[in-house]
Amino acid sequence: MPDPRILRDHYGRRYRVGESDVDLLGKPRSWMSWLSWTAMFAAGIQQYGFGVVAPVLMATYGWTFPEVVVSFALWTVCQACVVYPVARLRERGMFPPAVAVIIGGVLCSTGMFTLGHASTLLTMFIGYSVLGGIGTGVVYATCVGTVMNWFPDRVPARVGAVSGAFAYGSVVFVLAGGFWLTEATRRPLLDVVAVAVLMMIASTAVLLRDPPPRWWPEHPDPRVWAADKVRNRGVAVNRPALREYRPSEVLRCPTAVAMYLIVVLAAAVLLFDVAYLATFVAAQGGGPVLAAVALAVLAGVTGAGRVLLGGLSDRLGRRRILRLALATGGIAQFVLLYAGHNAVGLVAGAALAGLGNGSCYSLLVSLVRDYFGEESALQNFGVLYSAKAVGALLGVGLAAFVVSTHGYLGAFAVAGALSVLGALLGGRLSQPGRPKSLLPAIR
Repeated sequence: MPDPRILRDHYGRRYRVGESDVDLLGKPRSWMSWLSWTAMFAAGIQQYGFGVVAPVLMATYGWTFPEVVVSFALWTVCQACVVYPVARLRERGMFPPAVAVIIGGVLCSTGMFTLGHASTLLTMFIGYSVLGGIGTGVVYATCVGTVMNWFPDRVPARVGAVSGAFAYGSVVFVLAGGFWLTEATRRPLLDVVAVAVLMMIASTAVLLRDPPPRWWPEHPDPRVWAADKVRNRGVAVNRPALREYRPSEVLRCPTAVAMYLIVVLAAAVLLFDVAYLATFVAAQGGGPVLAAVALAVLAGVTGAGRVLLGGLSDRLGRRRILRLALATGGIAQFVLLYAGHNAVGLVAGAALAGLGNGSCYSLLVSLVRDYFGEESALQNFGVLYSAKAVGALLGVGLAAFVVSTHGYLGAFAVAGALSVLGALLGGRLSQPGRPKSLLPAIR
């Protein structure tokens, strides 16, 4: 194997070059992308599939919707809060990808098994919310980190594809649930899904691994890539960070506070749609099939939108695309509200919601790298991703109170306003340390 060497570009960033992906893996690095995609494809079912399982649980045990939806809020808190600890352990070499994915796969499967067999809320909270949520967070952090490390030259596109699988991977399950999930079929159907989830996630761990720190592929030359506005279109509209920030430094940046609030708002609106869309359709007179179709469209467009917006952000700028996505998500809430049980309107609103708020997380990964550097990018992402937990308390927990007191009219109106507020806050984002203007002020 060739001896590696360290290069620096004109931004001061370091790269380890001289070792190809085939030298390190014995196969192309695309394997790491497909393995991560497969694991994420299976892991996201617990989030996006919850909406079709909740009505069956309520019918089976007589639970109220607020009781059931609390388990989803707790699941989200566990899933979001585990990303940073996993990233920190990973950076210290204490949680290799193979071990993390196997553990995550077992816990994800436990969560699905619990949805099929739980007969008490306490069992739901422990098996689905805590264990399933932690397992999903472990898989999410590991797969996103693996793709970031193996594709430093294509982070937006590859992370968009892998995080997109987290959403659209549940489409088949959601549609199947709409047609066949009943009180009688819940256990056998979810048992099959639990086994499939375990096999898909755990089987990827055999080959999943990380490259050496700061690794860069054979081509292109990193020093040329850092300044080539033709091949690397993102350079012109997404300038690299001025220096590397550790998580403790990120928390002191005003930009990070604004970004954290944006994630809270985007997550609150998306999770509100995931948790309440099926019951809203039922309240408007739609059946379980229409509810499943709306949820499937939401999940499918969320996944596809992450890929699309990741590419657009390289050409038009990530802050601009983020604001456009949040504004779209706000409009979607009013489309859903006024659609009622109209199938065309519901599908259109779900598609806009997925394209808007659902696509923000893949942009967050690239924004974190652009603003705070690459060496601690996964940890910094984990810090800001934890805002999803706060979003769950707003969009799932507090929304239950709003729905019960003001109905869906008030809930969707608030959700739309929160998303628009997030778009306005996006205008406050600026790269730490970079002056807004190089021209002297006119007095």
